[in-house]
Amino acid sequence: MSRRFDDPAGGLRPFDVDRSGFVMAEGAGFLVLERPVDAAARGARPRALISGYGATSDAHHVVAPRPDGSGLTAAVRGALAEAGASPGDVDLVNAHGTGTPRGDAVEAAVLAELLPHRPPVTSTKGVTGHLLGAAGAVEAVLTVLSVEEGTVPPTANFAEPGEGIDLDVPTTARTARLRLAVSTSVGFGGHNAALVITAP
Repeated sequence: MSRRFDDPAGGLRPFDVDRSGFVMAEGAGFLVLERPVDAAARGARPRALISGYGATSDAHHVVAPRPDGSGLTAAVRGALAEAGASPGDVDLVNAHGTGTPRGDAVEAAVLAELLPHRPPVTSTKGVTGHLLGAAGAVEAVLTVLSVEEGTVPPTANFAEPGEGIDLDVPTTARTARLRLAVSTSVGFGGHNAALVITAP
């Protein structure tokens, strides 16, 4: 169930030249978290591993990340550091993609600066809109599935990058070397989070 806001196409267009707003939606997403040793003890195979987590809060920025991107930068760097990974290890970013000119430009600038080797960047937001009850969870779910399958998914509704969006955003799915992915979330209230998700 979703309700349309100001996107004339009726769907979210993260990073696209025609992005004009967002679709609010209700829903849920969840990950079943378990220590690898516990999964092995019961004979289960993990789909992916959460190797690093980073979070920051820009509480005075209510509907977008800080204009300088420092909050999101710190979250991504923190997650990579906790995972013992470097930016060059990143094979895929499943970005938040707010679908707004300001938010997309800030997120794109952060990712382009942090990841100069230009891994593909997708966005779950093109599919789900802003799921208030599952902020960040849906991005993480799709990132886990991407790592498990080793496939870079397309970004829905994406055709041409907007001004200032210097990212490789796929329009069709492709298989790639995909061992380590980063999932970002830029939430209302200025909360930024990043997960490093790796193959088991």
